[in-house]
Amino acid sequence: MADGTSPCALVVMGVSGSGKSTIAERLAARLDWRFADGDRFHPPANVAKMSAGQPLTDEDRWPWLQAIADEIDRLSATGQRAVVACSALKRTYRDILVHGRDDIRIVFLNGAQDLIADRLAARKGHFMPPGLLASQFKTLEPPQPGERPITVSIDAPVETIVDDIIRQLPS
Repeated sequence: MADGTSPCALVVMGVSGSGKSTIAERLAARLDWRFADGDRFHPPANVAKMSAGQPLTDEDRWPWLQAIADEIDRLSATGQRAVVACSALKRTYRDILVHGRDDIRIVFLNGAQDLIADRLAARKGHFMPPGLLASQFKTLEPPQPGERPITVSIDAPVETIVDDIIRQLPS
């Protein structure tokens, strides 16, 4: 396992359209770690609800977040490292994912609502409709210093964002 300074997992978080999957997948490739898209851990009822334009409740999210936390633990127990894309908008959600471990780090993709709205308007084939963006920003609790987040601006090319994250990782 990691020595406490080197993470076993990075949770790339942000609102829909912030680039979580793109950044996390590229970051995982650069680090030669496993990539896991948090969306694939949603039960079908959650996907149906979001596809219908209905925001998820906390009750909808608990089993989903626990499934992601369990996957991080499973991979870590086998010596694998992972980069996980997950919205993790509230502190309570991130607490489930990190669950007291100091070797799981949060990467916050920070961007303006207008920029993200433009990206969502151009995106095709995703279950999260652009109309839910305002509710995501209303829900968003940006990570606080005590969470030891790696915060990066998404107003840059993908490779620049990934470089910025890697620069902030413990060596």
